[in-house]
Amino acid sequence: MYGHVEKLAEEIKKGAASVEGVEVKLWQVPETLSDEILGKMSAPPKSDVPIITPHDLAEADGFIFGFPTRFGMMSAQFKAFMDATGGLWRTQQLAGKPAGIFYSTGSQGGGQETTPLTAITQLVHHGMIFVPIGYSFGAGMFEMEQVKGGSPYGAGTYAGDGTRMPSELELAQAFHQGKYIAGITKKLKTAA
Repeated sequence: MYGHVEKLAEEIKKGAASVEGVEVKLWQVPETLSDEILGKMSAPPKSDVPIITPHDLAEADGFIFGFPTRFGMMSAQFKAFMDATGGLWRTQQLAGKPAGIFYSTGSQGGGQETTPLTAITQLVHHGMIFVPIGYSFGAGMFEMEQVKGGSPYGAGTYAGDGTRMPSELELAQAFHQGKYIAGITKKLKTAA
């Protein structure tokens, strides 16, 4: 809504694109809130990133899903999108495809771990392979001198009241996640 997830997504895209032979596409899910409500929330206009449909997922070899957090879980917009993937679930078209997760929360207690943990259920029902970053980001995972979102589940940021944008360290973690998961996706595709 305020650009935090999109900012992380842009870095993830750069990281994934740095892996030779990997094609990366950036999508956004459809908005479910009315223009009136978005106006009351002072939400800026949506970016020109294309809107994804469930059938677009079938074309991909892997995914890195990002979403803001609402009450410790993925936003309703992303959940509504996943709810529309029933046809893909029925035919298991996403089974065996690797998927990662990244997120934005409002505060430290706002769901940096519960959001990805509860989102994994979406991947499991589709038979996707969850690919966490673990501690592969190295020393950045242990940073204690500055505010840093993210966890072993994936890259993350703290939005605060909406004015705090992702830090350089959070963006570096996002780049790492893109490169890491793209490399794994490429290995799995090559092995198939």
